[in-house]
Amino acid sequence: MAEVQTREATEGDVEEIREIFHETYGDDYPFRDFYDTEWLKRAVYSDRVLMVVAQEGANGPILGTGSVDLDTGSHSDLLGEFGRLVVKPQARGRGVGRAIMAFRVDLVEPRLHVGIVENRTAHPYSQRISTHFHFSPAGFLALKHRFQERESVVLFARHFGPGLELRRNRPRVSPLVAPLAHLAMANLGMEPDVIVDESEPPYPPDLEFTLSEFESQGLPHLLRIERGRVRHREVFGPIRLHYGFFRLAARQASYLVARRPGAPREAVAGALGFLHDPVERNIRIFELIAASDQAIHFLFQSLLDRARALGVEYIEVDVSGHSPRLQRTLLALGFVPAAYMPAMVFHEVDRLDVVKMIHLSVPLPPKPPEMVESAEPIFQLVHTAIRREQALPALEREMEELALFHGLAKEQGQRLAGAMTVRNFSEGHQLFRAGEQAHDLFVLLSGRVQIEEPSGRELVVLDQGTTVGEVAMLTQAVHSASARAQTPLRTAVLTQEALDQLTALRPDVAILLYRNLARELGGKLKGADAAIRGLGRE
Repeated sequence: MAEVQTREATEGDVEEIREIFHETYGDDYPFRDFYDTEWLKRAVYSDRVLMVVAQEGANGPILGTGSVDLDTGSHSDLLGEFGRLVVKPQARGRGVGRAIMAFRVDLVEPRLHVGIVENRTAHPYSQRISTHFHFSPAGFLALKHRFQERESVVLFARHFGPGLELRRNRPRVSPLVAPLAHLAMANLGMEPDVIVDESEPPYPPDLEFTLSEFESQGLPHLLRIERGRVRHREVFGPIRLHYGFFRLAARQASYLVARRPGAPREAVAGALGFLHDPVERNIRIFELIAASDQAIHFLFQSLLDRARALGVEYIEVDVSGHSPRLQRTLLALGFVPAAYMPAMVFHEVDRLDVVKMIHLSVPLPPKPPEMVESAEPIFQLVHTAIRREQALPALEREMEELALFHGLAKEQGQRLAGAMTVRNFSEGHQLFRAGEQAHDLFVLLSGRVQIEEPSGRELVVLDQGTTVGEVAMLTQAVHSASARAQTPLRTAVLTQEALDQLTALRPDVAILLYRNLARELGGKLKGADAAIRGLGRE
């Protein structure tokens, strides 16, 4: 068997490259360009894509292929995505994938500052290759791609050359972004330096705008807006407005444009640029231009409305790590931080950190994905955030009825609800036992819980709206009684870790939370005292 050799692809390899993709994925590969020989020929000659092959000896058949997309960011970003790695089924186990990755790294290392890899979670093979070549987990993009069904990817990253030397230090992030930022930076061998910003409010909702589609005649009006294009950029992507109308049209880019009713045509308030992939049912937001704060929330809300009408299941946007207001605006609209990329983009004289935020309109699958051990902590963090976000609407509907939320302003209630998850339990499930250390506080959204002595004797039955387990959790003690589901339960759960974070970051919310818990506990004690007096009279 001849040695595996690697080289850059040529036009003569195009047909074999196409066949490898078809043999491996059938008709289900989401990146349809790799089935198109004309596109592959252009890619071979393009300076925006580096395509390599591995073959059997010097003249044998092609065993695998991979590419580096140098058009992932703007040209000045010096960012490359290592992707489309595929090996013939009969050639697997011979180190073909590693040979291709080694060759790609050697080729592009002198010309990149940041490299990223989106590794599939259908199997950990490509994740192990990324780890071997010193790429580290920076995010988990849940259900990003559609193969036979939606599939998640683990985002790995690596810095080259002076990438980190040019980084603007001490980014400012929302509290819900901070844990992800710390974890990703630690994985990449960096000392986390993010500043947690709770003071910046989200952009205000304002519905007093009209919405229109972008037309070539409107290009000069938008180009006159500096904010978001040449200064104070908050959203980043692979293309930008100043590339020109025809190049944008060639990439099938769209813009939603906001104007005040009755304002002159040239009085544009802002625009949001996005790419829609109807096959993948995805949207990628790539640019936000705004003449004022007021149009920003409106534009993103309008895009979510458009996405629902189009049947879009996944939305992704790269947000500046120095823009906590936009981060909080997107969090309020149902986006979740899914990856943190230090020094990902170039803006003015610095490289800026980026928070990849995603919006999912499909539920997470029950089966956990496969991944290497180093990716597990980031997966757990993002997975929990998505589950929490998907549960938030149910909690928000019930806030006014729950004693735990009394006295909280709407934003404070959303912050508390965002720290909780919704969990269901079957009849008979043991929530906790007497003598166990307390870790969770439960709020009963539906169903009943029976509180029992260690002997099993029933003490009391708690109904919908009641809090369970708060005494032991707040006093850091063990449970003095046991709790069992008397009926099927639906609960909101606040963990000790989430409570500690909330207390540290939002003392205003924590004070009201403790007050409500004290009131509820007082009510329970009065009820217990009355029951004891009643027994005495008997």
